[in-house]
Amino acid sequence: MTIRVLLADDQALLRSAFRVLVDSEPDMEVIGEASDGAEAVRLAREQGADVVLMDIRMPGTDGLAATRMISVDPSLSEVRVVILTTFEVDDYVVQALRAGASGFLGKGSEPEELLNAIRVAAGGEALLSPVATKGLIARFLAQGDGDDGRDPARSERLGALTGREREVLIQVAGGHSNDEIAERLEVSPLTVKTHVNRAMAKLGARDRAQLVVIAYESGLVRPRTD
Repeated sequence: MTIRVLLADDQALLRSAFRVLVDSEPDMEVIGEASDGAEAVRLAREQGADVVLMDIRMPGTDGLAATRMISVDPSLSEVRVVILTTFEVDDYVVQALRAGASGFLGKGSEPEELLNAIRVAAGGEALLSPVATKGLIARFLAQGDGDDGRDPARSERLGALTGREREVLIQVAGGHSNDEIAERLEVSPLTVKTHVNRAMAKLGARDRAQLVVIAYESGLVRPRTD
């Protein structure tokens, strides 16, 4: 299966570089380029994109607004957005995760990291760059609204989770893979995947990135201060 990639960035030179890189891979192809968020949403719908590489800062409709528009559109429910940002320590990133992005990556990342990001996102997994540790994301979440980031409504929804699903959610928020969680909890990776899928369904999360956000916003996992 070929991964259909849409590039959204207001810098033509960057789009050209990304196109050469993506089109050089046998399992993916660039199906369109957008210079602003509105165009990205339109092309995602018209061209049937699987993954959108989305710059945050663009004229007109920015990447944050475009990500939100994609995430709430039922016809685009299978589209995954990976935010590309110049500064990985950027409070826009957590807003993008809240808006429905599957993850983010710095523009200074190595080519293999970018290609891996596309594959990970297309597979429905959360994509957080190596420097995007859980502590970093936690601090973004804590600072996002000027309070502790806790969402009472989401805290209540955690009541629908079983004890094991809560345990797995905590591990997901720690950035651990299914295999790592399986080893930590001494269960099979398939069992972990089942718990993750059930937690996503109960909490209304699109993917693992959204589970991370929910874990912090609900107060299940507390932000680090160090």
